Amino acid sequence: MDFKRTKLNSLSLAGRVGKEKERNMSVSELPRKEANVLKGHEGAVLAARFNSDGNYCLSCGKDRTIRLWNPHRGIHIKTYKSHGREVRDVHVTPDNSKLCSCGGDRQIFYWDVSTGRVIRKFRGHDGEVNAVKFNEYASVVVSAGYDRSLRAWDCRSHSTEPIQIIDSFLDTVMSVCLTKTEIIGGSVDGTVRTFDIRIGREISDDLGQPVNCISMSNDGNCILASCLDSTLRLLDRSTGELLQEYKGHACKSYKMDCCLTNTDAHVTGGSEDGSIFFWDLVDASVISKFRAHSSVVTSVSYHPKDNCMITSSVDGTVRVWKT
Repeated sequence: MDFKRTKLNSLSLAGRVGKEKERNMSVSELPRKEANVLKGHEGAVLAARFNSDGNYCLSCGKDRTIRLWNPHRGIHIKTYKSHGREVRDVHVTPDNSKLCSCGGDRQIFYWDVSTGRVIRKFRGHDGEVNAVKFNEYASVVVSAGYDRSLRAWDCRSHSTEPIQIIDSFLDTVMSVCLTKTEIIGGSVDGTVRTFDIRIGREISDDLGQPVNCISMSNDGNCILASCLDSTLRLLDRSTGELLQEYKGHACKSYKMDCCLTNTDAHVTGGSEDGSIFFWDLVDASVISKFRAHSSVVTSVSYHPKDNCMITSSVDGTVRVWKT
């Protein structure tokens, strides 16, 4: 059962996300000062992600490795090597004990963090894999692939077959988000599709432009989608309504992350010229813009509690930003 939603263009946004006093946070409280540069990758870094408490981060890249860091002290802790091609995404469980990764070798790797051992490899995608996420219980990994599918894998089972395949997309699936009951995918076909796994319902929101990244607001009410027309679009999850658009950056040919700050007061994302942008959530004005990297910014990850973020780039570095 699936249906498309029609869009209403109303920007009645202020009441929907974030709290007024947090939105009034001054620009000086945004993380714009470089605290550390994490060096070690050979070639482009394709993603950098905080762990759930923000004390550590993981990065992955063209050099086929995943690296674990303490970003606050600028220390490299461990390198994970087993992928045969570039590593495009990585995600760690809430208890920091396991991680999953994916990339050009078409497989999802499930790792033990402390030993660095690969526990399992999930095979089944017919092309490169763009994104991976654990569910909140760390029992399932969901992956997004070039083969136009989302696939769910049971980490506790010894089967390497997916437990679910969602293949209603018309083009590459670039990004995935999970809630307790839903799998949400963003695709080059221009849609953000939400699958309610309890009742088997699919809802498709057509943005009319290729989607290369989606992320959820912290309150769970909105989805932020980065599109290849150099525009970020904010959608109301319950209605599919387009709430706001954020522009000024360049995003035409690279997979680039976007996210909201931990108060949901600002939207942040990178640009192909190496800049980082902060927009006001409600009026979409550019609050701050600065040159963070010498090349394309591939990912942004905001600290769960503090005014801190990490960014990664084709320039081979991960940078840590604080106030």
